[in-house]
Amino acid sequence: MAYAYWKSGKMDEPSVFDLYFRKNPFQGEFTIFAGLEECVKLLQTFHFSESDVAYLQSVMPPTTDPAFFTYLSTLSAKDITLSAIPEGDVVFPKVPLITVTGPLAVAQLLETPLLNLVNYASLVATNAARFRLAAGPEKLLLEFGLRRAQGPDGGLSASRYCYLGGFDGTSNVLAGKMFGIPVKGTHAHAFVTSYISLSEMKDRIMEGELAAFVSYAMAFPQNFLALIDTYDVIKSGLPNFCAVAMALNDLGYRSQGVRLDSGDLSYLSNFVHSKFCKVAAKYNLPWFEKMIIVASNDINEETIHSLNQQGHTISCYGIGTHLVTCQKQPALGCVFKLVEVNGKARIKLSEDVEKVTVPGKKNVFRLYGTDGTALVDLLQQVSETPPKKGERVLCRHPIQESKRAYVIPAEVRCLHEVYWQNGEVTKPLPSLSELRKKASDSLAALRQDHKRTLNPTPYKVSVSSALYTFIHELWLESAPIGELS
Repeated sequence: MAYAYWKSGKMDEPSVFDLYFRKNPFQGEFTIFAGLEECVKLLQTFHFSESDVAYLQSVMPPTTDPAFFTYLSTLSAKDITLSAIPEGDVVFPKVPLITVTGPLAVAQLLETPLLNLVNYASLVATNAARFRLAAGPEKLLLEFGLRRAQGPDGGLSASRYCYLGGFDGTSNVLAGKMFGIPVKGTHAHAFVTSYISLSEMKDRIMEGELAAFVSYAMAFPQNFLALIDTYDVIKSGLPNFCAVAMALNDLGYRSQGVRLDSGDLSYLSNFVHSKFCKVAAKYNLPWFEKMIIVASNDINEETIHSLNQQGHTISCYGIGTHLVTCQKQPALGCVFKLVEVNGKARIKLSEDVEKVTVPGKKNVFRLYGTDGTALVDLLQQVSETPPKKGERVLCRHPIQESKRAYVIPAEVRCLHEVYWQNGEVTKPLPSLSELRKKASDSLAALRQDHKRTLNPTPYKVSVSSALYTFIHELWLESAPIGELS
């Protein structure tokens, strides 16, 4: 496309592209926007190196004009302007997450990398947020997904954006080093089964599982947390753990708790907790009944909801496969569409009305009610007067004529901010911890019925009356007229 633009002299025509998605993931009604920082970093380094150009010369048709490769070698993002909704905000279908303005060819070349950076980041951050909503604010959530992630890059991205979405830590040590995420983990079944002979404990007369627990406690006396289902939770794992925990107590240390990785997690967690309470009462050790119970074992969002219904005493979830692979829905489906070129609005039509684009450069506002919850996102043409606090504004469905409502907002927020312009970053980029808080606060401003798991209420995304009229006029102007004979 860039070569065709260049060949026809269109490569420098001013253009506007919107990056958005058409449907919320996981059968829900919200999405967490993530990946913006990486998009800005892409613009900082965007160029074609000598080796890039040489490779393109080797794979493009031999009839390609050599001057095109000279043109490629001069490209950068200095003439691009990127405005976006702040990363970590809750977002909705049809609303531009990112708007890219600049030379047509350069903006078009940015399509695939920008989509790559936003699609998975937003998907896994949303998945993490849904796990957080299911578990509740008090439970500890640990991301254990590196072993099942789509390669090392996918594993790092998952750890980063799961933390943004509300998880408390990761087992991915490199992610901890790179992003400052708290690193958490336990031992594996292999550690327990590796202890067989008495001689391995030297002066300690212990065997098997008990030997493994003693060895682990000797290494981590202040952070002793044992996996107790290698053989049998009730007959072996729990008694051995309690024995070691009591021994550590005699030495002045308090154990952390246990992990369950199989079986009936509801029943076993309640059984374990009841034993902790009995030991605490018998030996006057109040801290014993407060030890954490970690549950893992291929947990998904539905598992947590089921456990909540059954009743449990799990205090922490270690979640991997279903979290980082987004097994319930493996792709978000963001698109990057041209909405204006040379100052003229463009529209893409389709028999599927969900794929009809909202033409022209737009401003995006979020209107809030008196209770602080978000009511509606409103798209306007840039020439329109922005909505004002306390003043009635007509909000219309972009397609269906009868769907409309007046809204008197208690607060109005312009969602888009400029992050890149004239070759420079124009706003400071928040830290990962700040983004995590942003996501939590943004979700808190959403009504509960939008966030519920079963039949959530769709959030309203509307257009102004003027934009509605413009869409339908351009639609009629652009649609071919059939002929019957």
